Amino acid sequence: MNLRPLLLASALLLPAAAQAQPVTGLYIAGGFGANWLQPNRLGNAGPLTEELRAAGFPVNGGNAKVQYELGFVGLASIGYGFGNGLRAEIEGNYRQNDVDKVRNIGAAGLNATGRSRSYGAMANVFYDFDFATFGIPVPSYIQPYIGAGVGAIWRDFEDVGANFTGGRIRSTDSDVRFAYQAIAGIGVPLTFAGVPGLTLTAEYRFLGTAERGADTETFAGGFTVRRSGARSSNYNNSVLVGLRYAFNQPRPAVAAPPPAAPAVQQNVARTYLVFFDWDRADLSDRARQIVAEAANAARTAQVTRIEVAGHADRSGTPQYNQRLSQRRAEVVASELVRNGVPRGAISVQAFGESQPLVPTADGVREPQNRRVEIVLR
Repeated sequence: MNLRPLLLASALLLPAAAQAQPVTGLYIAGGFGANWLQPNRLGNAGPLTEELRAAGFPVNGGNAKVQYELGFVGLASIGYGFGNGLRAEIEGNYRQNDVDKVRNIGAAGLNATGRSRSYGAMANVFYDFDFATFGIPVPSYIQPYIGAGVGAIWRDFEDVGANFTGGRIRSTDSDVRFAYQAIAGIGVPLTFAGVPGLTLTAEYRFLGTAERGADTETFAGGFTVRRSGARSSNYNNSVLVGLRYAFNQPRPAVAAPPPAAPAVQQNVARTYLVFFDWDRADLSDRARQIVAEAANAARTAQVTRIEVAGHADRSGTPQYNQRLSQRRAEVVASELVRNGVPRGAISVQAFGESQPLVPTADGVREPQNRRVEIVLR
């Protein structure tokens, strides 16, 4: 069985499947995970008066502190990517944690009850990192990102408190608070699954809100014997997994292998094509092989002139694409020199987006237009 065609296809497909593209245009996202709500104060129990003592209230005078079980968080968002790593979105979220313990009220046989719920809307800004631009060898199918957001969170105490012999302390407070959050995550594009624009995400979020008073009631002997309050915090640590789908992400095109050099003929120009990733001017391993082939042909054939011409697709401005095509041409010329071609034999030109191999509309990312042509004459 001849495995060469299969290996060639794999070499062409995998880089395209794994290539991380910045989010461009509208996207939607969602996530679900675990939420740890840090302990907070329930209310100031105050001094143990004779009235409370007679009613059997066992408060020791400190602040009641509520501890929560591990809960859950869910969120959904809609956003827009600007194609340069920046994204902005609006998020809706929901968190819920059941009460585990109520401490610091000195009651024996305490039975904690209730839950804390919070839900709201946040405006977030994200930045997706492309470490390749910094020369850091992170695989292109890993997209780290960070974010931050502000918004409003509604928080409900659903009968949060504790029963004790002869009475109960509880809070059913509800309020809205200013909220802020910090986010760090990793995205893994699922292009290899045949869905361009679909990304699996895993992230950590810290969500906090401004402190506000939590109204608390104390019952003893069947009566409300005290109403009190304390500044109650709301600090959440969340770990989520989710999916993000970008609607306009282009399907990575599999660049056809460069055409084989024509048979050696006198006075016939030979052309080699070197292709580049979107918005990049660095050479892949395959591109270096093609340049090496061109350099070898230039040394062994009767070549009088070597023309190197850089090109770009139409996904950027004409001015930017002109500079990008110049960078690509210079990189290829330097690689030819590294392979033994005299620099004086090479002429370098840059055409920007003016001479596409495949005509497209403005703004379209066409892989075959991101190229450098090496012509041996």
